[in-house]
Amino acid sequence: MKPRISAIPLRTLLAAATLLAAATAAAQQRDTTAAAGRTAYTVDIEHVEVTATRPMKQIGVQRTHLDSAVLRDNISLSLADALTFNSTVFIKQYGRATLSTASFRGTSPSHTQVTWNGMKINSPMLGMTDFSMIPSYFIDDASLLHGTSSVNVTGGGLGGAIVLSTEPAKQQGFGLQYVQGAGSFSTFDEYLRLTYGNDRWQVSTRVSVASSPNDFRYTNRDKKENIYDDQHNIIGQYYPVERNRNGAFRDLHLLQEAYYNTGRGDRFGLTAWYVNSRRGIPLLSVSYADDDYENLQREHTLRSVLSWDRVRTKYKIAAKAGYVNSWLAYDYSRDLGNGVMAQMIRSRSRVNTIYGQIGGEYYAGSKWLLTADITAHQHFVVSSDKNIITQQGGSAVVGYDKARIELSGYVSAKWRPTDRLGISAALREEIYGGTASPVIPAAFVDYLVSRRGQVVVKASVSRNYRFPTLNDLYFLPGGNPDLKKENGFSYDGGIEASAGDGKHFSINGSATAFDSYIDDWIIWLPNAKGYWTPKNIKRVHAYGVELKGSLRWRIDSKWNLSMDGNFAWTPSINQGEKISEADRSVGKQLVYVPEYSSSVTGRLAYGPWRLVYRWCYYSERYTMSSNDNTITGYLTPYFMNDLSIERLIPLRWADTSVKLQINNLFNEEYRSVLAHPMPRMNFEVFLDIRPRWGKNRAER
Repeated sequence: MKPRISAIPLRTLLAAATLLAAATAAAQQRDTTAAAGRTAYTVDIEHVEVTATRPMKQIGVQRTHLDSAVLRDNISLSLADALTFNSTVFIKQYGRATLSTASFRGTSPSHTQVTWNGMKINSPMLGMTDFSMIPSYFIDDASLLHGTSSVNVTGGGLGGAIVLSTEPAKQQGFGLQYVQGAGSFSTFDEYLRLTYGNDRWQVSTRVSVASSPNDFRYTNRDKKENIYDDQHNIIGQYYPVERNRNGAFRDLHLLQEAYYNTGRGDRFGLTAWYVNSRRGIPLLSVSYADDDYENLQREHTLRSVLSWDRVRTKYKIAAKAGYVNSWLAYDYSRDLGNGVMAQMIRSRSRVNTIYGQIGGEYYAGSKWLLTADITAHQHFVVSSDKNIITQQGGSAVVGYDKARIELSGYVSAKWRPTDRLGISAALREEIYGGTASPVIPAAFVDYLVSRRGQVVVKASVSRNYRFPTLNDLYFLPGGNPDLKKENGFSYDGGIEASAGDGKHFSINGSATAFDSYIDDWIIWLPNAKGYWTPKNIKRVHAYGVELKGSLRWRIDSKWNLSMDGNFAWTPSINQGEKISEADRSVGKQLVYVPEYSSSVTGRLAYGPWRLVYRWCYYSERYTMSSNDNTITGYLTPYFMNDLSIERLIPLRWADTSVKLQINNLFNEEYRSVLAHPMPRMNFEVFLDIRPRWGKNRAER
């Protein structure tokens, strides 16, 4: 809680006025005449905290915030989809319900740290997060911390960090929302939320179910079929049209929340998130296999967090405890040709994680903010392939059984000597198992250059470390226990500005340049024994520019327009030593890192109608470290366009809406990953129902 100050800056007033105007416009658009017996939707707006200075917590921080309109676009979206169209982060996708990873600023997915309600959810085995497993409707607040800024929440984010959280529903009485979606390829999405709240309690239950055969058709340009004449001479060739095989999925997500506010500055919370997923792994477009096989991935995961927050005038104390239990299975079987399925792989992994965190903030007067916290994650991992058979005929478990504790301590001091200048210094220390990193320092500064246009310049610098994952160290065969931790320096600087009257029109923009060097980059390479093993071989130089902009325009009482855009230029160059005379990767762009990417989202509202257009672009991505322009050496650039049209339909007994979502609007033929087909134009229709009853209905 910030100290009470009487003055209010222009920028804060503009932000508050903009939010109020947007909420008012949205409410007006959903209203209908009382004579028609129709009623208005309830519109929740973000809480606005009015203070005399820019938020001290954000001094020098490069941050992208995803608003609720992005996260609530439609229930079929995963967080991977939301990030694709609304950030400068590169999302590497294999298609819906398949692995989707995020890369900040030209780094790898394992260099992106992800927290949920304070607890890290990166896999301790792989080091990365699958964003296709995170429904956007299950996230209430999402922020991206770029580069150096990630040190404020966790270590190891050499590229950045993504901070996810859930929040109380702010419901009075009972509430219900049900959304049904049905679309191409027999795809069905369902979402249900039940809420109850009063002045003390806020309870919410969310359920999401998605399923599909996912058997879309595509033109397979990785194969050619011959055309023969009557004498069996080849007279032509064509690309066959095939179906996506073995891509069926069924995902169930259940999120239970309960919050209790004592009314005296203390709040207790419980969040529990259960995942039950069964996904086929689609065949590659180069595969000639028949249908007599099984390639299946399953997951059962429970994440839970208990929290306590105490807020006073000068300080805040928070404590959290959490637990994760995850069971992962991968099965691969083939028909031997006699109708008998031979099990080739039967991989099983069990992860148990215990989490704890305690921290606090203290405002020493109006110019200082002191923060400190300590976090612990204790992992217990058992990973094995149960299909290995010994010479004696008995089954043998090949894998590893390891436990590792991860400790992280953080302190920072933020100082704002004048209304224009802010300075922040932070120190973080990380211990993984019995190995400690050197102290991780970070420094931030921002300065208000001009009150007219609210022109602010920012700069930051930090050193960071990332420890090898458990698979890097112990995977059999191939784990390398002698790996060194990755380390790097990051620098960034930028400028942001805003303009507008805060009522009818506002525009915001920012530009950031960054530069980072990462040493001892870990990469898996084949060895002479025929299997892959990780090594510290690369020195990577990642640099570039990020641009962001947004526009809000209330044209009149019925028309509203908003636009958000992002652009990133991210060269990420291998500057390490050659591992052999044939190594041609030095001086080349890293694989699957586009040098250019951009996205635009536009929203137009007229009365009860909503139109949303989303566009993104990725430049070519190399699939070979030598950056060869061969057929399989790179993926061509592509544009992606999505469009949705929604009609709000207020009824006496419920607030309803119908939405048509068109994905891949211009029927683009593209690949995000080599040999993985992607769907052409497809559709989905959503029906959203929010019944009214009791007090809420009587008031309307």
